[in-house]
Parts: sequence; C-alpha cells; structure tokens
Amino acid sequence: MFKILLIEDDRSLFHEVKERLAGWSYEVEGIHDFNKVMQEFTDHKPDLVIIDIQLPKFDGFHWCRLIRSVSKVPIIFLSSRDHPTDMVMSMQLGADDFVQKPFHFDVLIAKIQAILRRVYDYSTEQTNVKTWCNATVDFEKNTVFNDAGTIELTKNEMFILKLLIQHKNNIVSRENIINSLWDDKRFVSDNTLTVNVNRLRKRLDEIGLGQNIETKVGQGYRAIEEDIYD
Repeated sequence: MFKILLIEDDRSLFHEVKERLAGWSYEVEGIHDFNKVMQEFTDHKPDLVIIDIQLPKFDGFHWCRLIRSVSKVPIIFLSSRDHPTDMVMSMQLGADDFVQKPFHFDVLIAKIQAILRRVYDYSTEQTNVKTWCNATVDFEKNTVFNDAGTIELTKNEMFILKLLIQHKNNIVSRENIINSLWDDKRFVSDNTLTVNVNRLRKRLDEIGLGQNIETKVGQGYRAIEEDIYD
C-alpha cells in the first residue's frame, strides 16, 4: 500500500481527499504541527507528498525545498492561486506535478497514479516472480505453483491476483481494480470483475489457495497471507 503525506491546513479538504484516496487503497497521513513538517515527513516516510502552497508558518515552496534536500520522493503541489509563476517555481524546486484548486478528484488520482507508476514501477527493478502463501507466482508465465500442483491463469486473473498481492492483507476496492484494468487497456465492467474474481478463486482452490482471496462485502477484495480474518 502506497503512503501519501498530504500537507494541507484546510482540515475539511484534507479529510475529503483522505477519504477519497482511501477508496483507492492509499494510506494518507497529515501534518499535526506545522512547525515540525520535516520531522513528521521523516517519521511517516511517505511514497508521495501532496503539498499546498499556502500554509501556516512557511509556504509549500519552503517545505518542498527542504524535502528535496534530503529526498527524491515525488511531490505534487496544490494551489488556489492562478499565478503562472507558482507553477514555474514548483517545477524549479523539483516538484513532479501541479494541481490547480478547485480540482476534480479524477484529475488528482490520475496524476497520482501516473507518478507512482513512473517512479515505483519503472525506475526500480521488478521481479516477475513472487512468493505468496508458500506458492510461487510467476506474473510473466501467468502460473501459480506449490506442493499441490501448478495452475495457469488468464491475463485478467493474473492481473487481479498481482494487484491484490501487491497490497496483500489490505483491502483493494472494486473501483480501484476496475480502473487499474481499464488503465491497462483490459476493459471490464463491474459484473465482469465479479466473474473474474470468482474464476480466480476457483482456480486457486485447485492448489488450496482459494480461501486466501477474501471478499469484503461493499468494500473489495484482499489477498491474505496470514491468519488475520476479522
């Protein structure tokens, strides 16, 4: 699960964005003391920072400059001002993107997803083989095997399993899965997702892993790797 640090003093906006991002399986943290932004940044160790320009004590440019002095974490600026110089300044300080307030949430999530894919999917070494529940999952060959045998999954089934394993033991919303499939040019509807998950679980049953894909009614699905049923 990716962790996002939202440096925003408007508590209403903070809670709205946090709630919306939680639906996409992002963990969102905020700043409790605007005198200690860098300390909280270090404590949270976020994968991405969203920062407003107008903040108490010091503006977002100040904190961006300090964050950039110690980290290459991706940064998105928010601003209610329409000065072109704000965007120029943010880029010069090393920000990755700029979002104008008021913004449509779909625009923000699209920017977040694009940056996270670029930074964490493509710039770091990725393995096509993962171990999950004592089974070997080969994302390239679309196979899962353990002592009970080997199964072969369809591309959609493996895509879903890979997404769930990436967020193992955490709920991934149906909306998140569907949008991820669409983004990958695999066109699915809500009903098609249900069918694919049911088929995935049935295939995993053949090697004793079907129960490790859990449905959370009204929320989504999660891949379980330990006894955390609740």
